[in-house]
Amino acid sequence: MTDQSLAPDAFKRIEQTAQIHGISRPSLSYWQDAWIRLKANRRALYSLYLVVGLLLFTFLGPLIWQIDPSVQDVDQISQPPFASRTVQLVPEYQPWYPSDELSGTGLNFVAPPTTQYVRLTWDKNPAATGGYRVYRNLFPIGVERAYGLPLKETGVAENFFEDRLDLKPRNYFYSIVALDDDGNELHDQVETIEGEVIRVMAPREAISRGMLDADEAPVFGTQYTLPLHPLGTDYLGRDMLARLMHGARVSLFIGFFAPFIFVLVGVAYGSVAGFLGGMTDQALMRFADFVVALPFLLFMILFKVVFAIGPGESGIMPMLLAMVLLLWPATARLVRGQILQIREEGYISASRLLGAKTNYLVLRHMIPNTMGVILVTITFAVPSAIFTEAFLSFIGMGVAPPTPSWGSMCNEGIKTMLTTPHELIFPALLISVTVLAFNLLGDGLRDALDARMRNRE
Repeated sequence: MTDQSLAPDAFKRIEQTAQIHGISRPSLSYWQDAWIRLKANRRALYSLYLVVGLLLFTFLGPLIWQIDPSVQDVDQISQPPFASRTVQLVPEYQPWYPSDELSGTGLNFVAPPTTQYVRLTWDKNPAATGGYRVYRNLFPIGVERAYGLPLKETGVAENFFEDRLDLKPRNYFYSIVALDDDGNELHDQVETIEGEVIRVMAPREAISRGMLDADEAPVFGTQYTLPLHPLGTDYLGRDMLARLMHGARVSLFIGFFAPFIFVLVGVAYGSVAGFLGGMTDQALMRFADFVVALPFLLFMILFKVVFAIGPGESGIMPMLLAMVLLLWPATARLVRGQILQIREEGYISASRLLGAKTNYLVLRHMIPNTMGVILVTITFAVPSAIFTEAFLSFIGMGVAPPTPSWGSMCNEGIKTMLTTPHELIFPALLISVTVLAFNLLGDGLRDALDARMRNRE
């Protein structure tokens, strides 16, 4: 074999042409990445906006709409939204003394029907040997002969009637039914008339409302405008918008405060059980199973007895206490499962080898790594607490009138839902929207905070 040597100039330098690619995605923290993922979920993002709007409605709304929710407007009782607010000035009420000159006109109104009075007169009927019965209805009279509310039974000689019972600006149907000697109704001897009642106000009331000066001469027939109620009024003439705002404070206070406390208790309880493990874990979780089996309504009633809360009184404190004492096991189970998984991780073992104490391991490593589960749990617990408050107030065991809450307002509105449905629809709608928004937000947070979802993308 011959020895061949190469000269240095035999080597040629090769230029590097390969391009070094940079990182296409900047480094993000856990929470920054979760926020990006949450914004990508439109339903969760809109739900977050809805929750923020609800909080603004609750806390900033009363500063803008400064109407006392307990003030009664007797001239606008059970008024629907955007109803007519005009009122006509009329003379003060004078007693009515009808005369025989009114006969011969058939069933008719003596004067235009107003909220001050409705005066009727009719011709005497020879078949009405037992007199007459006067009815008032909100709906037309059909073949079922549902005449409505019986107002009065008159004698044979009485062919007139004055109605002053809770008159409202709407259409009424008045029926005059003849009676025989035994007081039985003669259904073939019935007269019905329809009248539209207009809202009126006497000078004395106009002065008390500030619509008319005391030294000003009243001009009858003048039209005035009553105060605005955008969402109408309830059966006592109270502003629905103001009551919904103040009721939201009660409902959301219970909805946020109770879940925060019992989730905090569940986190502490589950962390201890999961970290200690062994027989201690088994004993603690069996006690949690025992608490789950306790009936919520029974303890709610017992706490009302302990707090000496009688019928018609608000049971906010018993409700909060029952929620805090009975609803923490679900959170404790979730946190315990997370702690059992986290304590086997390598960085926990490394911290132990470096001398980390138990408090440091739990507070620095374990609980922060379960914050995603805790936030999702709180988000789902809030609508559950709001619905629980609404249910208990609806059945009369929670917040009692006159303190407004969405549940108690539904309880009041269901009594008049056929004639004034807005008294039930608005609080029920707010409960439904709030529960739906928090559920969708919780669903979005669960997807955004779950690390396993990132690996699927």
